[in-house]
Amino acid sequence: MADDASFPGVPAERLSEGGWDLTDERVETVFRLPTASVTGATCVYDDVRTREKAVDAADIDQQWRFFFATALTFKPPLAPGIGPAMILPTVRSEALKAFADELRERGFEDVERGRRERIRTDSGDRARLRTYTASLPLDETDETLSITGWVGIWHGSGFRIAAGAYPNRAVGDILGLSDPPEPLTRQSHEYREELLALIRAVE
Repeated sequence: MADDASFPGVPAERLSEGGWDLTDERVETVFRLPTASVTGATCVYDDVRTREKAVDAADIDQQWRFFFATALTFKPPLAPGIGPAMILPTVRSEALKAFADELRERGFEDVERGRRERIRTDSGDRARLRTYTASLPLDETDETLSITGWVGIWHGSGFRIAAGAYPNRAVGDILGLSDPPEPLTRQSHEYREELLALIRAVE
């Protein structure tokens, strides 16, 4: 891999059309190996369209969904005799731990790891997925925001991590709205399909 950190390729047009805004870009050391430090270049997106509609309809400002993609760089680069397959289990373990920590930092409780799945990315790479569930009491209501998260990890042109989370119910239902506007009517299976499509599109 290149020694200099570079951001992953993301489906920018799809994200824009879906109401996602880039809220953070950061480069940081995400973990260390015995012979190298591992730097992650990460793009973080917020579903601003849904967030704004919830503010308009119920005066509640809450991040309902997020998505991020990370490209990893090793410094110094991996030695010629160390292949990606040797490092992937460590990368996977660290990525899953970091995602669970991210949910807790966002205030979520009861973070639990779920099932595994495998998919093929749009570029043809095989990715392993892991699900998470968590919940967040909403201070402004008596409701709880229950979410499902997905984390995808693979090696293609380099090591990639793509992940996100979404509500398990329509936001309009969570807010108790009798006639919610789109996109507050979207159901969890629609969120799931969109998130997995975004993960598959990362390069």
